[in-house]
Amino acid sequence: MQFFSDNAAAVHPRVWDAMRAADAPDAGYDGDALSRRMDEAFSVLFGTECTALWVATGTAANCLALAAMVPPHGGVVCHREAHVEMDEGGAPGFYTHGAKLMLAEGEGAKLTPESIRAVIDPIRNDVHQVQPHAITITQATEYGRVYSPDEVARIGSLAQGRGLGLHMDGARFANAVAHLGCHPAEVSAEAGVDVLTFGCVKNGGMNAEALVFFDMVLADVVRYRRKRAGHLQSKGRYLAAQVLAMIEDGLWLENARAANAAAQEIAAACKDRLFHPVEANEVFVVLSPVEQATLRAQGFDFYDWTAPAGAPGAVRLVTAWNSDPADVAALARAIAAL
Repeated sequence: MQFFSDNAAAVHPRVWDAMRAADAPDAGYDGDALSRRMDEAFSVLFGTECTALWVATGTAANCLALAAMVPPHGGVVCHREAHVEMDEGGAPGFYTHGAKLMLAEGEGAKLTPESIRAVIDPIRNDVHQVQPHAITITQATEYGRVYSPDEVARIGSLAQGRGLGLHMDGARFANAVAHLGCHPAEVSAEAGVDVLTFGCVKNGGMNAEALVFFDMVLADVVRYRRKRAGHLQSKGRYLAAQVLAMIEDGLWLENARAANAAAQEIAAACKDRLFHPVEANEVFVVLSPVEQATLRAQGFDFYDWTAPAGAPGAVRLVTAWNSDPADVAALARAIAAL
């Protein structure tokens, strides 16, 4: 009974069906009918004109977006525990040819205008110091925390006022929107986001993510950078098929709601063991080593995590669109019985 990561979840049957339907002759690269349909499909989804490009991985999507906004001598403000800092193997520096990640603080891995200013305000405007060019935020964060539309808008206002680009790493964007119950544009385009990494792999896709550009100039830059980075796949229609299957009939929200609901069921059993509010599909729980061993002996698998100060230990539990309700109920019972 695995609660390691939604990265390992199965591919949704409707995504497989879409890929099989795409298995017919068409133009190569991004010239096929499905790839050309992505701009319109995402424009409908967000209610505003945008450009969408498929990319095979979230790391490539995030870093291509940042590379379009930040020169090699520039900097990107991110949270100290952001995925681009902790889990992308130096890829931001590789794709940007050396740009610096400027690390900010914030509870629950969330940035605020205040924490961003604390990083950028002391920087002198001269050639001896790296100048910020962009901000990147993660929705939902590495601790499953969700930015509200107002929180994103405040950061967007700061970015606009300082002439900085704003990127959103939306690997779990669907889970965030499902939690908020808002229109997706309210927490992205309307809040000042220039480019969004729209996650699909964690939400029932196989190997496709989407870069959604609300700034069309950035899209034109990334078309060339995607090719140069080796991510312009020759059979792009299979990536486009996955993305379109997720968004055109609401599957992206359907799957996210299922994952979120499973996380809430587990969270209800954890009570005061939780050390972050559960707002998406990640549950962070204080468990002693003995308690962890007890759960593993019952067949539950999960990642150990860094415990809060003074706690004997902690774990991360992640649910997915296809988490078995019986497994979820069994884990909730097992935690409650500790």
